[in-house]
Amino acid sequence: MSEAVVSIILAVRNEERFIARTLDAVLHQEYPLEAMEILVADGASDDGTTDAIRALDVAGRIRIIPNPRRIQAAGLNLAMQHAHGDIIVRVDGHTVIAPDYVRQCVALLHQTGAWNVGGCMHPIGLTPMGRAIAAAGTTVFAVPSAFHVSSTAQYTDTVYMGAWPRTVLLALGGFDEHLRTNEDYELNYRIRRAGGRIYLSPALRSSYICRQTLPTLARQYLSYGVGKADTMRKYPASLRPRQLVAPAFVAILVSSLAFWLISPVTRVLLLTALLSYCLLSVAFSLSAVWLRRPAYVLGLLWRLPLIYLTIHLCWGTGFWFGLLSSAVRRRDRAHEGAPGSTRGNAGGSGEWRLVMQETVRIEAGVEERHGS
Repeated sequence: MSEAVVSIILAVRNEERFIARTLDAVLHQEYPLEAMEILVADGASDDGTTDAIRALDVAGRIRIIPNPRRIQAAGLNLAMQHAHGDIIVRVDGHTVIAPDYVRQCVALLHQTGAWNVGGCMHPIGLTPMGRAIAAAGTTVFAVPSAFHVSSTAQYTDTVYMGAWPRTVLLALGGFDEHLRTNEDYELNYRIRRAGGRIYLSPALRSSYICRQTLPTLARQYLSYGVGKADTMRKYPASLRPRQLVAPAFVAILVSSLAFWLISPVTRVLLLTALLSYCLLSVAFSLSAVWLRRPAYVLGLLWRLPLIYLTIHLCWGTGFWFGLLSSAVRRRDRAHEGAPGSTRGNAGGSGEWRLVMQETVRIEAGVEERHGS
């Protein structure tokens, strides 16, 4: 029996440092190479990402698609529009997938009947702070989603990356291009609302190069918080209790500080909240370094509380900022296309034609360079 054709899609921007190792893992799958196509939507990278792709020995097998809007959801939709596979597999630019990843995706989709299958996130740190961020990311205190902390196969609300029958993505309209982040969770919510199921499997193995500094981690989680608020505003029922913890923590801190001089009750509330938080932070820091190599323990112990605090404050602040700025975004979006459209804002327009022309130009350049 012939293998199902698989389209592997990536939406990237400025991934020069990591894109070669990501694509090398994609190109060395156990799945037949002739049954795979690789599409990279590049968000106007200015760091040599496309040059790094063209420098690969098998660059002729990779299609580069311009993503002028630079939004991840738009890039994924553009790649999907160009895809011909029966199954769409998403790979992120900071991720290295295991050799059997694609084969496992195809098998699990058939075995489970799920509309989306994905694996666990295994963060990798390259620096002392990066290793601490990776360690924090595997604890429920930092990110309580199942794909961060569980190693048990299960049906769940969302997974890391994802693999779908192409018909599912087309029927649902692809990713919501109004979301700069959280587009994966929003799509998975629509899948569940339509009657489909999301399957998490530890058999889908990959390594994710996480953020390596506190400032980049802070920006990441501020963005995540805003994205979660956008999704909640669109689908209030999509919000899970675990996603309210960080916003509640920020709200308690801000309100308690605001009334610090007015009432002793608020002072007690603030001190109680801070003490409880510190105890939890220390406890989870100790659990995160348990059984790790002694050389790393001290470096992790003083960094982990800072990382937890950064994640919680930034995610919670981003969430509230996203809610408070909703009126401005609703006004702006009134001038855009329908949310979730696989053609984004360019369908049938001059911009869409320009995107297609640029795609042909880039692909022609790759073919000429590699004699394909």
